[in-house]
Amino acid sequence: MNEIAEFVKKSRKAAGLTQEAFALRSGLGLRFIRELEQGKETVRMDKVNQALAMFGMKAVPGRGERDEPGV
Repeated sequence: MNEIAEFVKKSRKAAGLTQEAFALRSGLGLRFIRELEQGKETVRMDKVNQALAMFGMKAVPGRGERDEPGV
C-alpha cells in the first residue's frame, strides 16, 4: 500500500469515519475512496487532494522513491 493510501485510511479511521461517511463529507464517491485506500496507482490527483484536504494535507508533484538516482 502506498503512503497516501495508508495516511488516508489511518486518518479516516482515527476520525471515526466509515468509508461511506468519509465519501459524503469529502464530496467524493465511495468507489474512489475504496480505490484510493487500496493504493490504486491511477487515481486523479485533484480528487486525491480533495481527500487529503479533509486532514489539512495536500499532495504535491515531486520525485518519488523510484525516481531517485541509482534505484
